[in-house]
Amino acid sequence: MGNIKFFWGSFLVTAIGAAAAFYFYGLTGLFLVAVLSVLEISLSFDNAVVNATVLKEMDAVWRRRFLTWGILIAVFGMRIVFPVAVVSVIAMVSPWEALRIAIDNPEQYKIIMESAHISLMGFGGAFLMLVGLDFFLNDEKEEHWIGVIERPVLHVGKIKFAAEILTVLSLLVIGAFFLPEADKYSFLTAGVSGVITFTAIHKLANFMESKEEQRNAAKATQAAAKSGLGMFLYLEILDASFSFDGVIAAFAITTNLFIIAIGLGIGAMFVRSLTIMLVEKNTLDEYRYLEHGAFYAIIALAIIMFIKTFHHVPEVITGLLGAGFIAIAFAHSIIIKKRHENQHSSS
Repeated sequence: MGNIKFFWGSFLVTAIGAAAAFYFYGLTGLFLVAVLSVLEISLSFDNAVVNATVLKEMDAVWRRRFLTWGILIAVFGMRIVFPVAVVSVIAMVSPWEALRIAIDNPEQYKIIMESAHISLMGFGGAFLMLVGLDFFLNDEKEEHWIGVIERPVLHVGKIKFAAEILTVLSLLVIGAFFLPEADKYSFLTAGVSGVITFTAIHKLANFMESKEEQRNAAKATQAAAKSGLGMFLYLEILDASFSFDGVIAAFAITTNLFIIAIGLGIGAMFVRSLTIMLVEKNTLDEYRYLEHGAFYAIIALAIIMFIKTFHHVPEVITGLLGAGFIAIAFAHSIIIKKRHENQHSSS
């Protein structure tokens, strides 16, 4: 019951969102909001674990900024402003006109939004693939969950830019063998943009982290936590990459932008609450393989996003696959934890 305290804000947002959906759209709107909320949570559960992984290394000030301002960007930016911005760019109309299309002609809005599917999957898939590979190819990584896979992979990580090379090769293979000529350029351009964005954010984070450590060294203090601004930007783009799949999937359920915003916004709030709980309770330290499960889920999601550019994959598979990796990692962590406790009690 102690964990409930982390979710009071999410419950409040849920109540307000549900009331608004029922008031304007009746029981149908309420049902759609519930479906979209569950969809967002299932697709973004691994996002919460990865967020917690980064946040635990950030200083308290930037952690608080991400959990306040960052979540506002995630909820209102990616779930409301982003779909409008996409339609505005693709249809070459003003944001206000895109919003008018969403209100007056939702079917046309859906068609325009779905026309960006290839580019969004290319960017999001490339970015998430790099997030996952960066974790498994890190030669400083000492803890392994599935050693038969993870130990040999570390040797690949010794090659400079190994993650970027593997990701670009994946983009080239999909573009060459699976996509029609009309889609190749937009997919490859978006995918390479994802690679460049990931690399630029990491370079910025490393640069700012080194500057922070130099300042602290001059003060004869301990090395600081990871650079706040760099990690803040990284987490925002990471959340954006996760949300691409959810936003696109939402339009398969309803074309009502406001229902989508309410449903996905509620889901995003629960992901935030889960992130806070994982950080505050040191859950990642207590359950040693949970982090690994999340990064396996991220690579699986990246692969699915690539596949979705040429073949439909039901959202239920996407959600269950990610949740499955985390559930198995969590269960294995409990087993190992109990085994160690038994060994200590017997010795």
